[in-house]
Amino acid sequence: MTEEKIIESLRAVLDPEIGINIVDLGMVYNVDIRDSGIFVQMTMTTPTCPLHAVITRDAEQVLQTVFEDAKKVEIELVWDPIWNPSMMSDSAKQLLGWE
Repeated sequence: MTEEKIIESLRAVLDPEIGINIVDLGMVYNVDIRDSGIFVQMTMTTPTCPLHAVITRDAEQVLQTVFEDAKKVEIELVWDPIWNPSMMSDSAKQLLGWE
């Protein structure tokens, strides 16, 4: 289990409204691997996102499925820094027609 493998696994989690994965959207801020499990800090594109529970649940389920040996998977929503479009990957910007 590595940070890179965790991030790659999180690419399977899509923002249902936009249809782009949370990694390319720049919503994953930090991945921490500890003896007690996997901890991910992420955000939403807006603090009022009505789908935050769906997206965090999907992220947790993907990680629990891929990393069955992880004792714990914890997703923490954070709001600092506040998400902005510059956090997106170039491919996400292209998909949205921003580049």
